[in-house]
Amino acid sequence: MTAPVFEEYEPACDCPCGGCAEQRRRLAQGLSLRAGGHPAAHGARRVLVLVTAAGVALGASGVGAGEADALGADGVVSAAEPDPTTPQGVSGPLYGPPSAGPSPNPSVGTLRQTSRADIINRAKLWVNAKVPYSMTKYWSDGYRQDCSGYVSMAWNLDGNEWTGSLSRFGTKIAREDLQPGDILLFHNPSDPTKGSHVTLFGGWTDYTHTYYLAYEQTKPSTRAQSTPMAYWNNSASYVAYRYKGVVGGSGGSTPDVAVPVDTPKPVAFPGAKSFGPGADNADVTRLGEMLVARGGARFYASGPGPRWGEADRRATEAFQRAQGWRGAEADGLPGPDTWRYLVNGLGKDIPSARAGGSAGTSATARPEYPGAGQFRPGRSSAYVAQLGHRLVKRGYGRHYVSGPGPRWGEADRRNVEDFQRAQGWRGSAADGYPGPETWRRLFA
Repeated sequence: MTAPVFEEYEPACDCPCGGCAEQRRRLAQGLSLRAGGHPAAHGARRVLVLVTAAGVALGASGVGAGEADALGADGVVSAAEPDPTTPQGVSGPLYGPPSAGPSPNPSVGTLRQTSRADIINRAKLWVNAKVPYSMTKYWSDGYRQDCSGYVSMAWNLDGNEWTGSLSRFGTKIAREDLQPGDILLFHNPSDPTKGSHVTLFGGWTDYTHTYYLAYEQTKPSTRAQSTPMAYWNNSASYVAYRYKGVVGGSGGSTPDVAVPVDTPKPVAFPGAKSFGPGADNADVTRLGEMLVARGGARFYASGPGPRWGEADRRATEAFQRAQGWRGAEADGLPGPDTWRYLVNGLGKDIPSARAGGSAGTSATARPEYPGAGQFRPGRSSAYVAQLGHRLVKRGYGRHYVSGPGPRWGEADRRNVEDFQRAQGWRGSAADGYPGPETWRRLFA
């Protein structure tokens, strides 16, 4: 019988077997704090593994039966997503190019302000670059290449944090209040290298709010993919946080004034030449959509569209007269003041049509239901803005941070859901998507 041989064994970085995974975990626990180890971690840097002749033969012939059951056809774990092998480095300064030197220690009191759009754009940089996962290496921007370093980069912190410290830079929020740029954090204090992880919330990917777009740094490299709420495992342990320095979207009890990521920013008046007979451009469409949102839908048989027409002139005149303007100030051609009022939601809406005319006919104040297709993710139309303004008037606009606007978003859906639930509806009848009956009651 061949005598067993003891030798120092360095586990492969990409081997999925349980033995190598355990050894990698122990190696991480043994790293110095400077190299990214944990203050709570213990264990030896290197281990002795008993290698027998039988073991060598097994390695040469392939994986064992039990191990083969755990591997898929491509040699990766085929069972449910395992605990992410993402041991965390501790808090520390940035490490940029050699000439840059270390940055000062992070300070919660001097947080850098950032918008939600900037957070997501920074997150995409690592996704596009396919930054490889590492708890000891630093990317060219100075941030450590593990999951907490990734969030530190996306939040534009002035140092590298870890799962045990990131919560200091955020405010705890409810999961239903998540917005792009927030995080979902799980820190395991008893063993930080077992399961601790953090993902960046990129938005819901389904209307049931059971899946979201998760930006995360995990092996082998940064990724963005649809992920079950809150994660593949340890889901109940993940806590939602919002960066204290965010300047876009809701910031907890005190709303922010910045425009959210999905809301178009107001644009300057394009000039009188953009409107009037013969005009055909996107500004005419935008004007019509804003007029519809302010009560002018009845003037448009179809549209609004890019070609200036009598419907645009009449709707503009009606809006101007609603502000009390007369004469040249209410000629149906938008000037700087008309545009400013529309873009910023100022002034009074166009009043509903009333009975009149020699025939004694009357026009209903309720606009015709435009169809379910107008209210779906990614859809942008004047009807969405019209719906939003009506919700606000009826007292169901609490989910709007800015707007409402013409692009259908999660705030619209949640406000509609509130209205539907107020009618006593439940289940699919209160899914947040307006049908004919919701429309009828809302505009009644």
